[in-house]
Amino acid sequence: MKHVSKSLALIAAVIMIGAVALPAVADEWDVDSAHFSVVFSISHLDVSNQHGRFNELSGEVTTGEDASFAFTVSADSVDTNNAKRDDHLRGPDFFNTKQFPDITFASNAAVENEAGYELTGELTLHGVTNPITVQLNKVGEIDDPWGNHRAGFETTFKINRSDYGMSNMLEAVGDEVTLTVSFEALRK
Repeated sequence: MKHVSKSLALIAAVIMIGAVALPAVADEWDVDSAHFSVVFSISHLDVSNQHGRFNELSGEVTTGEDASFAFTVSADSVDTNNAKRDDHLRGPDFFNTKQFPDITFASNAAVENEAGYELTGELTLHGVTNPITVQLNKVGEIDDPWGNHRAGFETTFKINRSDYGMSNMLEAVGDEVTLTVSFEALRK
């Protein structure tokens, strides 16, 4: 009997060691468009910050070994709660949405860390692509009441709009833009 117990313990130990040695598996997620936002803040005349959002967006996320994140925003969906300003932002002074309809980000490298992932990728805005690095934080993860496994993520980062060819009216509207991308995703 002792021989059987030792054999079972040895088998269990080998299985546990093997499980630890397996590489991390990538998890694919569907971004929940009802819980996805891209908001921005920019200085106006150095006396206040103006805020806005985009209303049409989509994204993809993978976690684990092959972590990645990508999103596409319709620049035409800019919304600052002021129709006249939004029309100006859509025009050639700023987004020029007829010529440059989308804002995109796609990661090409990821390093997992305690908070989530440090993602390096390319942001394309106003027809110009630049490399950026963002920290994508995992906010939480649950099994929701509808039978889905759900996780929330968020990143906040800054860019200079002039780096993307948007240099009109820099004396009135700041160069530095703070963007926050926040979303929930459902495990496939």
